[in-house]
Amino acid sequence: MCLLFDRLMDERNDARQALATAQTEVTGLREAARISGEMLADRDDIDRTRTEALNHALFENSELQRDVAAGRQRLRVNAVCRAVDPEQARPGSVADAGTAELATHARPDYFTLRDQLALSKEMILGLQDHVRRICLR
Repeated sequence: MCLLFDRLMDERNDARQALATAQTEVTGLREAARISGEMLADRDDIDRTRTEALNHALFENSELQRDVAAGRQRLRVNAVCRAVDPEQARPGSVADAGTAELATHARPDYFTLRDQLALSKEMILGLQDHVRRICLR
């Protein structure tokens, strides 16, 4: 009878140990699920924020492009024309009086570059946010 009692006690102890191990594993899995959920929420927040910023920048670029095409705004180039040799410099003429402006055929390329710059900027900022908020957790 003592052997049976000892055997039952051993089985009970084994069952308790298995239960404790299972509870520890469940706790760990719940914590991992919570952290994963937070990371996914952070990822979605970063994506939403950067997508909104990109859409805003692209909208502003398209507005500027329409304004330039309609003549409401101009694309000016910040340029200074200097003579190669100061002794050969001549006085300015009427043609030199205006500000430099981007040529009409170059404007689409300019706006394409602005759009690509906005996309690259938001991609870089999004990756930096991802590293800070998710990877370095």
